[in-house]
Amino acid sequence: MKLKPAIFTLLLALGLGQVGKVQAQQKVFTTDIDNFWNAFDSVRTTADSVKQVDYIQNLYINRGTEGLKAFMKARGYSAPLYVSLIRRYPRFWNSIRPSTLAVKNKRQEIEKSIQKFKKLYPELKEAKMYFTIGGLRSGGTVSDDMVLVGTEIATGNPKTDASEFPNDWLRNVFKGSSEANLVRLNVHEYVHTQQSGYTPNLLGQSIKEGACDFMTELVMDKLLDGTYATYGRAHEDSLKRQFKEDMLTPATDSWLYNGSNAKVADLGYYMGYAICKSYYKQAKDKKKAIKEIIELNYDEPALVTAFLKHSNYYPEGFDEAELLKKYEAKQPMVLKIEPFANGDQNVDPALKQMRIVFSEPMNSKSYSIDLGALGKDHFPIAKAGEFAADGLSMTMYLDLKAGTNYDFVITGRGFKSIKGYALKSFPVAFQTK
Repeated sequence: MKLKPAIFTLLLALGLGQVGKVQAQQKVFTTDIDNFWNAFDSVRTTADSVKQVDYIQNLYINRGTEGLKAFMKARGYSAPLYVSLIRRYPRFWNSIRPSTLAVKNKRQEIEKSIQKFKKLYPELKEAKMYFTIGGLRSGGTVSDDMVLVGTEIATGNPKTDASEFPNDWLRNVFKGSSEANLVRLNVHEYVHTQQSGYTPNLLGQSIKEGACDFMTELVMDKLLDGTYATYGRAHEDSLKRQFKEDMLTPATDSWLYNGSNAKVADLGYYMGYAICKSYYKQAKDKKKAIKEIIELNYDEPALVTAFLKHSNYYPEGFDEAELLKKYEAKQPMVLKIEPFANGDQNVDPALKQMRIVFSEPMNSKSYSIDLGALGKDHFPIAKAGEFAADGLSMTMYLDLKAGTNYDFVITGRGFKSIKGYALKSFPVAFQTK
């Protein structure tokens, strides 16, 4: 959200009319909220699912801002999904409605926060802010120069009725939220519009998120709060040791974006925040430190590691090779495939199933299989099957032809243990008789 000083810009963006000359391009968009509730009210007038989908499509999606369209694409939202959520969670929607409609009351606070951000970081690039109603998958994200807010999550609070949800993720989010959370969330996401690159390891992803939290703390001049921040400060010593073991690896599942399966979610945010705060505190030139925190290039893992070292968060240092070696010892493995052995040259082409056996229980919500060196014409998997109840194996369905070489790779990008560690990649090759 890059709001330029003139409040007239906000009035125009919020559809309240233009007063005087608009001196800036920056806009805040909230029309998606009103459009959603108009569609919502129409959906509630009928039990016909076809008509309900049509109302959402025509009254909400088709009238949506570019921000809504970008948010839907980023999170896989659709008209049928919205209808399903409206039907399943009526008490939630009724309770969240007043909070979403009150977003306009926050516009001055949001404007001031971005003005403060501009003072701290004069290089701040403009971004547009879109308040939308999402599909209960994200409170906020960014796309290019757009901040995309899922207002149905971002405005939740302890009074929001989350009793209908099947797990505790949103209940915990709302329990630790307040009215100030909306401004904080928008500053956090605004910082993301200034960042560049992507580091696949835990350290890079945590610093990228933590930098947003730390800058939000500076902008709002208030200590970072919320569930993971409170827990992180109380348990930082033990978290530092655990994080150090995982930070140079792709073991993100135990630290980030794990609200549906963790007792305390997103502790990687706190670790990245603590690293950035340490970097800032030890810097003599605070303006330069802010610039370096925001402009860190996440496409270069070596720069991210150097940033950590300069932060002095681990004053005792660390051995990168040793940390990677310890992580590899924790990774699950493929023990075997059945009913034939890897490399078998005499597989029955009539075979319709195979089984992958793992060294330890796997997370049944995630898997990934890549093409092998021979390409898609030699890929034998017709579809993925099911994990066994104990998570120690998974069935795959095959489509084979006689006298043909097949190969594929079982990868750690998707297969992870229930502890969150990525599977060691396992290439499979065989030939049918």
